[in-house]
Amino acid sequence: MSENLLKKILIATDGSENAQKAAAYGIDIAKVTGAQVYALYVVSTEHAGTARSVMGWTDAFEEYLANKGGVATAYVEKLGKEAGVKVEPLYLKGVPAEKILEYAEESDIDLIVMGTQGLTGVQRFLIGSVAENVLRHSKVPVMIIR
Repeated sequence: MSENLLKKILIATDGSENAQKAAAYGIDIAKVTGAQVYALYVVSTEHAGTARSVMGWTDAFEEYLANKGGVATAYVEKLGKEAGVKVEPLYLKGVPAEKILEYAEESDIDLIVMGTQGLTGVQRFLIGSVAENVLRHSKVPVMIIR
């Protein structure tokens, strides 16, 4: 008999439509494999310094982002509950791709599941793609849902 290779699945979510699609895939895989699911939302501080000086980044705005993360991970928890899969919500602050990769490595994650916004052209050049960075630098398999 072969041993299940997927024991821990990390679903990285930002609450977007593609992240929700990715969450559904991750939950389905966990249901079949019996893997533990971790739903991770990263409050991005990537451009916080610039935003503070240009837009007046406030603690209230940071709280808004944290609340958005609560909604995003609650959606994954809801999918898990409906499927009989336990989901542990997680919140980190920092550069999203870096935090996803760090958590995956530190926690012995077997699969990262995430959506992509499908940025193109100038947006992709200026902002970069979290999914692309995770895919390029991850030491574990990554499933990207579009």
